[in-house]
Amino acid sequence: MSAPVSAGTAQAWAVLDGDASLLARVSYGGPSGGLPARLPVRELARASVAVCSLAAAELASVRGRRPVARVRVDDEAVAAAFLSDRLVRLDGQAWTAFAPLSRFWRAADGWVRTHANYPHHRTALLAALGVPQDTGDQAVDAVDAVDAVAEAIAGRAARDVEETVFAAGGLAVAVRTPQQWRASAQGASAARQPLLTTARIGDAPPLKCSGSGLPCAGLRVLDLTRVLAGPVATRTLALLGADVLRIDAPHLPEMQEAHNDTGAGKRSTALDLRDVADRRIFFELLDRADVVVTGYRPGALERFGLTPGELAERRPGLVSAQLSAWGRYGPWRERRGFDSLVQAACGIAVSEGSAEAPGALPAQALDHGTGYLLAAGVLRALTEQHREGGARLVELALTQTAHWLVHDLVHDLVHDLGNTAGGADVDALDPGRRLAETDSPMGRLRYALPPVSYEGGPSDWARPPGLLGTDTPTWQDG
Repeated sequence: MSAPVSAGTAQAWAVLDGDASLLARVSYGGPSGGLPARLPVRELARASVAVCSLAAAELASVRGRRPVARVRVDDEAVAAAFLSDRLVRLDGQAWTAFAPLSRFWRAADGWVRTHANYPHHRTALLAALGVPQDTGDQAVDAVDAVDAVAEAIAGRAARDVEETVFAAGGLAVAVRTPQQWRASAQGASAARQPLLTTARIGDAPPLKCSGSGLPCAGLRVLDLTRVLAGPVATRTLALLGADVLRIDAPHLPEMQEAHNDTGAGKRSTALDLRDVADRRIFFELLDRADVVVTGYRPGALERFGLTPGELAERRPGLVSAQLSAWGRYGPWRERRGFDSLVQAACGIAVSEGSAEAPGALPAQALDHGTGYLLAAGVLRALTEQHREGGARLVELALTQTAHWLVHDLVHDLVHDLGNTAGGADVDALDPGRRLAETDSPMGRLRYALPPVSYEGGPSDWARPPGLLGTDTPTWQDG
């Protein structure tokens, strides 16, 4: 007899406005190692994957006119998926996800966390702190920059560094306790928000049932997202049969290594929306799209006519899914952000370590959890479209997922025993069961298998990742 549904799964399914009776179709199993933490990270991971799997089974039921399949959440598969960026290998080589200047720094009155994986963010950080730019010798520059940044931050207040770097276009946040975050204007705004929001924003006739086996078969998804939550969501939609076309701006740097992890099942192209010809191609793609997923900071795409209202007016019945780091509210609404920065600002770093020595979650769990919740929101929106029609909007933010983790979730004693030690136990995972290998255009790729699963559903992606930005900007059916 299976254990009852986890509290986190029930919470997330309720926010998605799902039928509570369907929760009886969810069960759990498998070894539970891999995500030990003080906070209930395993419960976040399990719940986000569970509701995504259930939403997929529900949509498959609606489109195929058959009963909703049972969902089995395997904890080991979930842990491997949440650690996928650490487990991915290309020709046996691991990917180093964080650059030397992406780390914690001791400030005069606490700690600062920076993010400088991209060259333009690194340049902005160094300029803001008055650190000389690179000489051209990568080995020397890496050591000198770390020492110089450490010295520059050590003599300043953490929040002064935060504001100075932000003003220069860089990424840095002061490490806060959960109480300090909730007392801030942005934290207070985030605390008033639900885990995610969904809304009907336009009229359109109901979608027709396809009878297809995969819930997203025949659907077209425009993927305008970057590391990591958005690509996890669209990778999941590709697993479920969608034609996912990722679009990147050619002038913004992106990492092929990240795409090796999150690009499975998709195609990838480059379009510059500032260019008239490229913008015309984009809107031709949009006119046939069913879903648009955006993951840029609020305001970045709106100037191109990509607000949810404008999208729904141009393409009636479209599902728009929007993701941001800090949310579309509060004084930080237009700031850039990443999982590691949100952990530091929202109090997670202190919770996992201390005010004297901040720590981190065993995985980029805010990114991964938000990604599966985003996919679940899209799937539920598509289900409601089949039933009632209409254009739909789904909105999520990493800070809202962080609030869920810190304040609403608890360690589930039925499903989550012993989840208290810090650090990711990657070696506890069984590669033979949760990892797979395939040939790709980049070389031999090892990757984590998808955790989203239901009876009769797909067990792997139909295609490996490709070279970023090299596919033709067309839909697969012409």
